[in-house]
Amino acid sequence: MVIFTEKALNKITDLAPADKVNNRGIRIMVLGGGCAGFTYDMDFEDEAREDDLVSKQFGWDVYVDPMSLCYLENVTVDYVESLSFSGFHFDNPGAKQTCGCGSSFS
Repeated sequence: MVIFTEKALNKITDLAPADKVNNRGIRIMVLGGGCAGFTYDMDFEDEAREDDLVSKQFGWDVYVDPMSLCYLENVTVDYVESLSFSGFHFDNPGAKQTCGCGSSFS
């Protein structure tokens, strides 16, 4: 299961009005690509698809498709703000390798 920190979902809540989001659903997925082989992606979503795993976290529905789920097991998504980086950080204990920017893994 993917775990979002409260800080990450608060940031998503802040971003939702600009995207004209009516529903409190977020999809997290893994796509092929990036310098290490796979990359993380997130998007607002209105409803679950047929085979999605759905969890409720801090007032949001989190949707994960079965293919992405095997790569996202025990991943924690946080939002980080520092002098050198601001954005979502994915802590993936199952990743063998990550790129320098932290947005792709293998």
